[in-house]
Amino acid sequence: MSKKRIRVLVAKPGLDGHDRGAKVIAQALRDAGMEVVYTGLRQTPEQIVSAAVQEDVNVVGMSILSGAHGTLFPEVIKLLKEKGAGDILVVGGGIIPEEDVPALKEAGIAEIFGPGTPLEEVVKYIQANVKN
Repeated sequence: MSKKRIRVLVAKPGLDGHDRGAKVIAQALRDAGMEVVYTGLRQTPEQIVSAAVQEDVNVVGMSILSGAHGTLFPEVIKLLKEKGAGDILVVGGGIIPEEDVPALKEAGIAEIFGPGTPLEEVVKYIQANVKN
């Protein structure tokens, strides 16, 4: 009896115009056997949550560089809960100051992956923490 493939939504919330890191993560997750949906640049929290629900994903991975993580990440968590999808694992990455990480985790972000995090570490974290 095989487990269902892990489905991941990779999203770029806010006004960021740089998505190379998100694309690298998306490819690494695909290479690890996950199904990946990439939303593209400049997504609102509402667009991200709508796509996550429509695509029936297990994980939402958000990448941000703009500094708006303290507002946008918690908003995605709030909207997921409102849509009855609070069981989706939410992770973040990008340029996020270390001092902001505790508040993000308190808001419901499961893990934050900074620049230079080995791709295998992200893959293993998702595999270990998805409720599938």
